[in-house]
Amino acid sequence: MRDASGEAAQITIGIIAGEASGDALGATLIRAVRSVRPSIRFAGIAGPRMEEAGCERWASTEELAVRGFAEVVSHLPRLVALRRDVTRRIVRARIPLFVGVDAPDFNLGLERTLRRQRVRTVHFVSPSVWAWRRERLQTIGRSVDRMLALFPFEPPLYEAAGVPVTYVGHPLAQEAAGPAARRAARETLKQKLSTPIFALLPGSRLSEVEMHAGLVLAAAARILEARPDARFVVPLVSRTTRDAFVEAQHRDGYDALPLTILYGHAGDALRAADIGLVASGTATLEAALARCPHVIFYRVSAMTARIVRRRLLVPWVGLPNVLAGRFVVPELLQDDATPGTLAQAALNLFDDTVTRRRLETLFGEMSDALAQDTGGLAATAVLEELDTALAALGTHTITTDARDERR
Repeated sequence: MRDASGEAAQITIGIIAGEASGDALGATLIRAVRSVRPSIRFAGIAGPRMEEAGCERWASTEELAVRGFAEVVSHLPRLVALRRDVTRRIVRARIPLFVGVDAPDFNLGLERTLRRQRVRTVHFVSPSVWAWRRERLQTIGRSVDRMLALFPFEPPLYEAAGVPVTYVGHPLAQEAAGPAARRAARETLKQKLSTPIFALLPGSRLSEVEMHAGLVLAAAARILEARPDARFVVPLVSRTTRDAFVEAQHRDGYDALPLTILYGHAGDALRAADIGLVASGTATLEAALARCPHVIFYRVSAMTARIVRRRLLVPWVGLPNVLAGRFVVPELLQDDATPGTLAQAALNLFDDTVTRRRLETLFGEMSDALAQDTGGLAATAVLEELDTALAALGTHTITTDARDERR
């Protein structure tokens, strides 16, 4: 591509990520692409990790951190306006390729619109079509030129639907905990090996923390009654979520709880913990890769719960259970997620050392299965799509395999 003066124009890839996990994945991709082609720019909706990796931020990932069906209704006008603005910016800048990182409800519609404008599209992180809404495969096929899948059971679904797909593994697996990780993590957090430690992960979105903070704090109080020597660590991803959690702690009278709030560092918290209380989502995979036995919980509005329950294709929601193909981690959802049930499930797991050791071994096997050069594989796929887009515009480049380049 050349600008009006005939000089070679710098190539920009549009990118949008939703919430903290998408920000981390987006940063992994950006670094891997720019390690091969340093001149490539990225611009779009980004979090702090993507910005640090070199992405120009048009808006924050927190703009997309909305969950559920009923909950999203009040945000629709703002989200529609945001998507319209991003579309306009990408088309006006003649950006040849767009990468949507997760956030499927926002990104898939945007990708479909951009594709009509002859922008090639890649979607990084398959929506949970294996769990529910299988009919989305047809919509995805109209929206994306290539899907990048994190889990090995996903590509066959896309291949059967005729959607180009590349399995890239999960980058968290490259940093999976080894058998001796707990000792090192406790040294980092200045905690004794003999201290019972429970990690509380109420979620990465503000709406999740607002929904779950009181629940996990009340569960922690019950755990402390049974185990007065227990201590709690709470990793939170942003100042906003930290403030919301601290506000709930003060409001509900839990200031005396022996807990340590961490800014980020979920991996350290989970590696150090004997047991985790973890909101369903990517954090459950983080817990498994940290070899942390845990209890999964989640709450949404009653309306959202009814909609999801009717359409679920599998009996579990937690990623460790999905990967195992059976219930290996307790799930307490909606009305089953009470302070008493969470506390009792956590204490039962703490006391059952045989089950904990079996879980730790199983989690190690999961990390081995997911360990791939995610950044290199994803970058190679994105660069191939970029070269296809540039060729269609009359600019031909040669794709470099990102993994070979770094060796």
